[in-house]
Amino acid sequence: MIAWLGKMAWRDSRSHRRKLLLFTSSISIGIGALVGLSSLSSTLQEAMDQQAAALLGADMALTSRQPFTPATEALIDSLGGVQARQVAFNSMIYLPKTQSTRLAQIRALTGPFPFYGELKTAPAEAAQSFRTQPHALVDEALMLQFGAAVGDSIKIGDTVFLIGGRLLRIPGENALFSDIQPRVYIPMSYLDDTHLIQRGSRVTYTAFFRFAERDVQAIAKSIRPHTRGDRLRLETIESRKARLGRTLNNLYRFLNLGSFIALLLGGVGVASAIHTYTRQKLSTVAVLRSLGATARQTVLIYLIQAGGMGLVGSLIGALLGVGVLYLLPNVLADVLPLQVEPSFDFLAVLEGLGLGIGLSLLFAARPLLAIRKTSPLLTLRASFEDDQPADSGLLRWVLYVGIVLIIALFAYRLTDRWPLALGFVGGVGVAFALLTLTARSIIYGTRRFFPASWSYIWRQGLANLYRPNNQTTLLMLGLGLGTFLLSTLFLTQTNLLSHIKSVGSDQNPNVVLFDIQTDQRQELSDLIAGMDLPLLQQVPIVTMHVHSVKGQPARAILRDTTANRGRRGNWALRHEYRATYRDFLTETEEIVAGTWRSQPADDTLYVSLETGVASSLGVGVGDSLTFDVQGVPIDVVVGSLRQVNWQRIMPNFLAVFPPGILEAAPQSHVLVSRTATTEQMAALQRSTVHRFPNVSVIDLGSILSTVDTILDKVSLVVRFMAFFSVSVGLIVLVGVIASSRYQRIEESVLLKTLGASRRQVVAIMALEYLFLGAFAAATGVILSLGGVWALNRYLFEISFAPDYLPLILAFAAVSLLTVAVGMISSRGVHTSPPLEVLRSLG
Repeated sequence: MIAWLGKMAWRDSRSHRRKLLLFTSSISIGIGALVGLSSLSSTLQEAMDQQAAALLGADMALTSRQPFTPATEALIDSLGGVQARQVAFNSMIYLPKTQSTRLAQIRALTGPFPFYGELKTAPAEAAQSFRTQPHALVDEALMLQFGAAVGDSIKIGDTVFLIGGRLLRIPGENALFSDIQPRVYIPMSYLDDTHLIQRGSRVTYTAFFRFAERDVQAIAKSIRPHTRGDRLRLETIESRKARLGRTLNNLYRFLNLGSFIALLLGGVGVASAIHTYTRQKLSTVAVLRSLGATARQTVLIYLIQAGGMGLVGSLIGALLGVGVLYLLPNVLADVLPLQVEPSFDFLAVLEGLGLGIGLSLLFAARPLLAIRKTSPLLTLRASFEDDQPADSGLLRWVLYVGIVLIIALFAYRLTDRWPLALGFVGGVGVAFALLTLTARSIIYGTRRFFPASWSYIWRQGLANLYRPNNQTTLLMLGLGLGTFLLSTLFLTQTNLLSHIKSVGSDQNPNVVLFDIQTDQRQELSDLIAGMDLPLLQQVPIVTMHVHSVKGQPARAILRDTTANRGRRGNWALRHEYRATYRDFLTETEEIVAGTWRSQPADDTLYVSLETGVASSLGVGVGDSLTFDVQGVPIDVVVGSLRQVNWQRIMPNFLAVFPPGILEAAPQSHVLVSRTATTEQMAALQRSTVHRFPNVSVIDLGSILSTVDTILDKVSLVVRFMAFFSVSVGLIVLVGVIASSRYQRIEESVLLKTLGASRRQVVAIMALEYLFLGAFAAATGVILSLGGVWALNRYLFEISFAPDYLPLILAFAAVSLLTVAVGMISSRGVHTSPPLEVLRSLG
């Protein structure tokens, strides 16, 4: 019986194999993406295992935000092994050749770090030669930005270094670091000569270790209690590997779910194709029933064809997956801290084949349910009865539930988390429902308010969207989803950039100078005034740590492993606070609880905390805190909580004291100003670096450039996923055109018989595709406006000010692409001679 069913499925497909192959290609892209991503996941895991040591560059690292205490130094000495030290901080660098300045991260290094992997430099020997002479390794991105070359001079603080080499790659760090903050390595022996580390400087001190044949995890476990109390961060190869693994898993989940959406869209395309195909096969089904075939056998014949479609489509997808595997490392190069050599995973191929066949059968089963009710009498009624029989309602809903369960199970397979899987299923359902609702609303509105005054060609092109079996809603769903992703991406990027620009508009500050020592404050203020620039704020900064919370020492809280504070709570206890004192609120702050106090009370010292850090510390108005102000404990009471707008280019603080408490404490200062032109900004930066090498300058222009670059690189991943959705939509379009080709030929012949010219027929066809693409693009654009509004309001908390140029470009691109694909797929339709069609009609 099975052999007979297979033969019948093969024979019945003879005249439609090319069309069936076209239908099945709609799932090939989704399968290709999933197979490629699964193989990439295996490749990344293998690369992470092989390069695990190079991710950290050492067996273990101890990091502190303050100089190591004598107790910590004794602990480090007792650990033994081969050691290296690094001191990292931010500072302005100056390139005399081009008179350029830039904020960079300076890393002073001593010892043979990295112990694993290598600093990749050009020339290669510079990675070692710079350690013993006044040479610097400068980030390649910074050198390209300012046209610097090896052998040029670079001034860091009070010391001039020779650029010994370009810094191409650092083990365990990705290329985005260069965009956010270029790195410059100098020898530790020349650090003091720069005079950059002063009171108030934010410095990170790290000790690296390599242990020969010792249990690193046991060593880490034995010293962990000391690290909690001394605010040390302990990292091992395993902990760095686990942290990177979490990041890569999140990226992998995102890409996989995006590919799965494209696959589901392709599955919907298969269902649509089978629906149209079975309508054309009703007479064949009736003949089979007349010859004695049961309803079950007829359904199985076409299920076998659907399974064959899934198999062929999945095989094509597996081949595409090879291309995806070799393409993705290039797409993700800037966000991956690993060097990846792609290797194909055959288990991923088998999984892709099973998923492709399974989804093809699932989505094909729904339209095939109807042919179970096909009567043998249809062979006699076919001349006057063309309606497809109704399917069983109960069985249909059972099938729907099965589809949802299968999707949920596979989503769990991709995410390994039920909340994410169920959220994905719900999100996809809502997204598809919104896209469908929007598409049908546009179609209904067009039909309801049909433009009767248009010329015949335009009216006919628009009316063709309602042709039977045209699947207009499905096409708008596929093309609209891709447009939605692209439009949302571009709108989000332009909104963020425009918001940052608006922050520096009018009289808002756009430049901040920090790490200013007390004896430099007046001289720097005079410099700003001498350049006719406004001095908008002068802010003192005092560094401190939390000593105790509600009478309980912070070290004891950190050592208590039974408390469930989470990472944020631990961070708030370990954080080096940069607090200030003043008697006023700034325009970026708002009191949400308690009372703002502009002067100290007689018997109680009050502090105002930012709402987020108060929540992390678990304190509210009236609770007690003790701050360690550089060795001096200060007992305070939380007097108020502030909501802070961190998006403004203004000095904002987690803790603000009233005047009269911190004036005698060691402190640094921040000055805030505004420049009207880039020339003024450059002049201020050059003058500051020359006269005050330890002072750093941040300007809005560099922030804009950095954000733009990062968004461009990250958005490449999203554009890659949008490509799949648009591609599936276009393939479904080609399939629908192929399935309705005969109807289009009949329509073309009829128009010619009635006197239409070939040019008019082609114009009607082109307008049909133009309207289809325009409606699909409108669907995506409308939803993207709503999506970006929600993102701005609830995630970024910025105003919604859309830039309509990306929307116009996306609208035009999708519309024209649809016309191009449609016309190419329809070539030959308008050239069919009328007599040929008339003869076929008898």
